[in-house]
Amino acid sequence: MKTLHFSPLRRIVLAFALGTAAASAVVPAQAAEVELLNVSYDVARELYKDVNPAFIAAWKKSSGETVTIKQSHGGSSKQARAVADGLPASVVTMNQANDIDMLADRGLVAADWAKKFPNNAAPYYSTMVFLVRKGNPKQIRDWADLAKPGVQVVIPNPKTAGNGRYTYLAAWGSVIKKGGNEAQARDLVARIFKNVPVLDGGGRAATTTFTQRQIGDALVTFENEVNLVRAEFGNDFEVVYPSMSVLAESPVAVVDKVVDRQGVRKQATAYLNFLYSEAGQALGAKHYMRVRNEKVMKQFAANYKPIQLFTVDEVFGGWRTAQKRHFDDGGEFDKIYQNK
Repeated sequence: MKTLHFSPLRRIVLAFALGTAAASAVVPAQAAEVELLNVSYDVARELYKDVNPAFIAAWKKSSGETVTIKQSHGGSSKQARAVADGLPASVVTMNQANDIDMLADRGLVAADWAKKFPNNAAPYYSTMVFLVRKGNPKQIRDWADLAKPGVQVVIPNPKTAGNGRYTYLAAWGSVIKKGGNEAQARDLVARIFKNVPVLDGGGRAATTTFTQRQIGDALVTFENEVNLVRAEFGNDFEVVYPSMSVLAESPVAVVDKVVDRQGVRKQATAYLNFLYSEAGQALGAKHYMRVRNEKVMKQFAANYKPIQLFTVDEVFGGWRTAQKRHFDDGGEFDKIYQNK
């Protein structure tokens, strides 16, 4: 057998090449970057623009792993239907429980999703208030004022938008809580929606209609949305708190089928848990969401005005009952709006 002789330089080069090859054989490939998709309602855009980088930094520090978070926003019910139709959401962060209930009925979310995180899986909540033009020329103070002749009210479509649905329930419930009957509640809601010039598909579109298209005398939407508008437009608008309103929770859930298929359950769960952390609660409060952490709530107390709140459960028997009676096809809203 012929012996191969190498010069000292060639022996060094060969040894280096063999060592590099051996090292590359034992060093594992770099882990793929984890990506999450948060499918949310449209008024939450700015909130999650702040939440996402804060969570990404916190997760990188604690786990060493890089996470990318993508967002999808629209009317809450429209977004839920998109997830049901195949949009691969890792998590859903909605503004009403019945949208997540629908996903649970489809087997995409755990049946007991509301028990997976604290406070019925709702880290934040809000309520429905009015945004009026400077000086409040129509003197709009309470729900009954929205029903007066000559008043135009901008409300998103309750069939597609959570804040449209909450507005409807807040007006209806205000009558019941003051001792009125169902017929009187229906009459008030019918007269309010008679004053609605256009039904936008989502809350942000309704805000644009009111603030930029200059349509309407009042916009009814979430407390956090009207305060963000005030912060942006200054003295052009005023916020009016009605005598009472509905408690509007923003529930969250992991989309089980997606996270298990993609292997990202740990990261998706941590992302939603971050919303309950002091940092996550402070970001919610910064965006005028009412939060669960008492320390943070006190810190941002100036952002909130006391208001009497009632729940969907106590007035309507829960979201499933309210949905079936009022918002399903052929329900009370359809009957009211068809007779507008």
